[in-house]
Amino acid sequence: MKMPLVAKASACVFGFFLFLKLGLPLFTSPLPYSVLAMYMILVLISTLLYVSIFEDDYSNFYLPIVKFLRGDEGDNAVRKMSRIAVFVMIPLFMGFRTYKSVQPNFEPPFPQRVIHPAPPGSAAGFVNPYGGDEANHEKYVQEGRKVYYENCVFCHGDKLDGKGFFANALNVKPANFADPTTISMLQESFVFWRVKTGGIGLPEEATPWDSAMPRWELILSEEERWKAVMFLYDYTGWKPRTWELDAE
Repeated sequence: MKMPLVAKASACVFGFFLFLKLGLPLFTSPLPYSVLAMYMILVLISTLLYVSIFEDDYSNFYLPIVKFLRGDEGDNAVRKMSRIAVFVMIPLFMGFRTYKSVQPNFEPPFPQRVIHPAPPGSAAGFVNPYGGDEANHEKYVQEGRKVYYENCVFCHGDKLDGKGFFANALNVKPANFADPTTISMLQESFVFWRVKTGGIGLPEEATPWDSAMPRWELILSEEERWKAVMFLYDYTGWKPRTWELDAE
């Protein structure tokens, strides 16, 4: 018996859903709900486009659906019960989805996140080996600029304002270095430590899973990291906080 076009299209969509939901996680991490929904919308649209290319295929696709909904197949008990089940399940499903979307969430809130976690004691000993070389300062800044725009611009933005290409996909948002409450409030050694550590090496109170920044010490050399920090301060015009200011 030849399989109706409606059944083929439904099997295709449902099969792709099972692959994304159950099959793909066997090889990689599960897809987020938003990504899964996006893929399924694309599959549904593609399937509808495919069945509507030829008029005969389109008729074979939608006529069985119309006949089923109108009850043109007669008073067959099975078909009648199927129609009733469909007309009952659709409102119930939509009502359940609406209820879940407005249902209060009684889960405890996440612990408060420390924006600037305390660095280890060793971080206080970080000293910029290029900071006192005024003759080559501009050269180091330009080298840091190259490091930044090859590695950091995608999240922190070309204006260092935290509005890079990937910023909207991240939570917590990338730091806005142009803001006077960020690197201008921090010592240069702390900024270097944060660049070095990334999100993986942060202490527990900083909830490292909230930071998407890579551990740059595994990617960039110490020289590149220091020069990138120098570029951050030079571009924004801020001055790093110093021990002398803290003492005052």
